[in-house]
Amino acid sequence: MLELLPLLTWPGENIFSDNPTLYFLLFYAPFILFILYGQKFQTWMVLNEIGRSLNKLKMMKDKSRKEAIDYFANVCKTSSDPTERIDQFLEYFTILPVDTDPSGIMKKIEHIITLRDDRLRSEVRKMITITDPVKMSAAENILEATTALNYIYKIVRHYYLLGKRTMSLYVLIQLQMVMPIILQEADALMKAIDAFKLAQPIGDGIGAMVAGKLMINCEKKIIGKDTVMSESEFNGRSLYLIKAEGPAGNVGQIGTVVEKLIEEMGLKPNAIVMIDAALKLEGEKTGDIAEGIGAAIGGIGVDRFKIEEVATKHRIPLYAIVIKESIIDAITVMRREIAEATDKVIGIIKRILDEKTSVGDKVFIIGVGNTLGIGQ
Repeated sequence: MLELLPLLTWPGENIFSDNPTLYFLLFYAPFILFILYGQKFQTWMVLNEIGRSLNKLKMMKDKSRKEAIDYFANVCKTSSDPTERIDQFLEYFTILPVDTDPSGIMKKIEHIITLRDDRLRSEVRKMITITDPVKMSAAENILEATTALNYIYKIVRHYYLLGKRTMSLYVLIQLQMVMPIILQEADALMKAIDAFKLAQPIGDGIGAMVAGKLMINCEKKIIGKDTVMSESEFNGRSLYLIKAEGPAGNVGQIGTVVEKLIEEMGLKPNAIVMIDAALKLEGEKTGDIAEGIGAAIGGIGVDRFKIEEVATKHRIPLYAIVIKESIIDAITVMRREIAEATDKVIGIIKRILDEKTSVGDKVFIIGVGNTLGIGQ
């Protein structure tokens, strides 16, 4: 058997000993190239991937801009070509107050945000000729979504070009890691524009929908800017139902209204129940309901601050009910699972009233959220 071994050897087994250059090229050269240029190769690959994502963002940004221009020109009937004015809006920015000394920061933020909203609303009204409040608010929401897409694109482009100019792999890898999330949020904003154009309810409006359903057959009155209130009764409890005024796309000034009712009008409730949408964690189901304690209201924090302040001052319990949904669900057309949670939430509210309040108590029921397409 041993005599046959030489016959089984490969005829070219000495090819490397006869050609040391080939041996070097096949075995050592790749390691040297990897050591010297491996990071550059990886950088080029990352740049290529980010570049494709950046092109997608640019297409979304351009499409949203066109959608906004078409909506203003065709639906809102602007007196002239709105392109130039809308392009100016896309670069509109807000500078938040200095927060190094936090004393009084919320009043400053409220002042700046109120100025921003009033400026946007007044400029939109100057451009359009219609008086339909629903279409006017839809135009404002479309403009805000378009501005957000434009800002996202500019930020991503900035870091892409910065990484490309400096060939910094670490800058580019960070951008590459968050790019799927950025694209997901950009896609959600694009879908939100379609909902705004048709004035359809969005997921964020589920809290307002619950309050609106409780307001059926009740007298409504304007209690604050873009905010309505109705009075009702349940098992001997006096209910004060509060939400933003619909069906225009408003969020109201819930914090200011609660502060006004308690401090100025002397209407001290025994409890406050707030209903709002909440971002779900991965693995949680859309439309799931959770109960908790605290002021369930999003935004920049002014309204929550006011509610917490007045509730703390008067020792008023804050009960929260949230409906779970993703960021995409929150700003796109309301899904069936979210809408069907309305009756379940009303059942929870009634249980809280029975368990946590007594006959003769006054209770604020506050539905939080954008009221686009949601009446009262």
